[in-house]
Order: sequence, then C-alpha cells, then structure tokens
Amino acid sequence: MNTGPSADPLAPPERWPGADGQPLSCREKLKVLAENHAEAAQVLRDAFEDAVLMGVDEAAMRRVLTDLVAALPSPRRPA
Repeated sequence: MNTGPSADPLAPPERWPGADGQPLSCREKLKVLAENHAEAAQVLRDAFEDAVLMGVDEAAMRRVLTDLVAALPSPRRPA
C-alpha cells in the first residue's frame, strides 16, 4: 500500500488515504500509523525469517502471511 516512492519497500507509505480518499493530515494519527507500521513490519519480518530458517518454503510463508492479513476482520463491521 505504498502510496508514494520510497527507497525502502518496508517503509510506511508517504500518505495514508482516508475513507474519503483524501490523505490524513492529523499529526497524531500519522505518528500512530507510522509506529504501528514499524511494529507490524518488525513482527512480520521476525516471523518470516524464523519460518524460513526453520525450513518453511519461502513462497508458502509469504502466502500464509498474506492470507493472515486478508483475513483480519474490519473494526467497522461486526464479526
């Protein structure tokens, strides 16, 4: 979801699109989103590295992580 060019593919997006399509501008929200992104990236990186080093197929683990994110329930609708 990187909405702008970045040298680091694991860096947070330069802009976070709001529900109305406009980029968020609240500094506190942007700070929280950047922190959450960094934490999620580190956890995913660690889980991915552990799995691959323990013998899990790299492509399979990428699918597992992708499926995990796709299955997250929306906080805006009842589960």
